[in-house]
Amino acid sequence: MSALTSRFSQTSLAGGLAAALALFASGCAAPGSGNAGVTASDNSLANVSNVGFLSEPGRLKVQAANGGFLCWRQQGIHWRSYDKVMIERIQVYVTPADGQSPIDPTDLKTLIDYFHSALVKNLSPEVKVVDVAGPGVLRVRLALTSLVPTNSLASVAGTAVPYGFVAEMGSGAATGRPVGSTPYLGKTGIEAQFRDGATGAVLGECADTQIGLKYAADLNKNATQAAEAWMNGYASSFTSWSYAQDAFNKWSSAFAQRLAELRAQSPQ
Repeated sequence: MSALTSRFSQTSLAGGLAAALALFASGCAAPGSGNAGVTASDNSLANVSNVGFLSEPGRLKVQAANGGFLCWRQQGIHWRSYDKVMIERIQVYVTPADGQSPIDPTDLKTLIDYFHSALVKNLSPEVKVVDVAGPGVLRVRLALTSLVPTNSLASVAGTAVPYGFVAEMGSGAATGRPVGSTPYLGKTGIEAQFRDGATGAVLGECADTQIGLKYAADLNKNATQAAEAWMNGYASSFTSWSYAQDAFNKWSSAFAQRLAELRAQSPQ
């Protein structure tokens, strides 16, 4: 077992996954925004990677009241008819930023395997996960974009003095990123497309970018409680890909939840 795999297996799958399938909510509902958890959405049409994965990226709309995710979906879909899901091979688009180290292929495979496993685990109680398309099958196509690992050295240095983050409470906002984010924390983006398994018709698409948050402490608590919350919430910054893992957990959980809710509704 690789060190990365070991770290992933030791981290709880808890945490609501978020974005991609927020499209299933009316108006593309999605989990809560960034003052809960250790990642937050950082979305605008400008952040959607131009990789040719989505069929109609121009139809994506920011859902400000529902986490800020970008989504569109067809109306009048009978979601109850989809009792099976086929998760197609997850694609990855990597655009190295200045100064970013190359991504280890072993890490990349581990990330993809982890995401797929999280999806299967969350979906299985509601629908059957299959590997062949056909009637009653919802084809899920996913692409990971904007993969940026945490700069672990800078991240660990930031925890040396727990209250050093107080001066950075506004970090991120000044540059347009979510409050609490800093340049050295990781991020990951996703683009998702949902197709009918028999006809191939596109039913909807979504995009999201999750960025790591620097702090997760309630400053209204006493010093001991705030410091403890800080250390617990900031634990995900110790490894290079923990924020990506957190994002995968959010997306997987949200997909399963929204699909279950839509399957319980009349066509809309």
